[in-house]
Amino acid sequence: MSTPQSSTKRTHPIHVGHLVMGLAFLGLVAIWAAVEYDVVPTDDVRWLLPLPWVFAGVAGLLAATLSGRGRKPATAAGWVTQPTPLTAEETETEVDAPADHRFSTDNPTENEEIR
Repeated sequence: MSTPQSSTKRTHPIHVGHLVMGLAFLGLVAIWAAVEYDVVPTDDVRWLLPLPWVFAGVAGLLAATLSGRGRKPATAAGWVTQPTPLTAEETETEVDAPADHRFSTDNPTENEEIR
């Protein structure tokens, strides 16, 4: 007997840090190879070395932005309503403490003064 496969789309999560460092590494290797095979003169290296970092950073920003699309939030977030202000009648209510309630301190001589 075969069980039916679920038709949900499963994608592998993107680790943005791994993506950025991998692209930067590949870019630096490409620049190194271009300099080694005299495709680019050595005077232009100082302008070429930042390019892999910039392109990897842009790819990382795009990956972080686009990978969050379509995901449902872990918790349902909603608007927080402001509490309604209390009316005059509600603010004048008294809270009665139990009759046997006594305040005490750590100092036994002060406890006797309170009683």
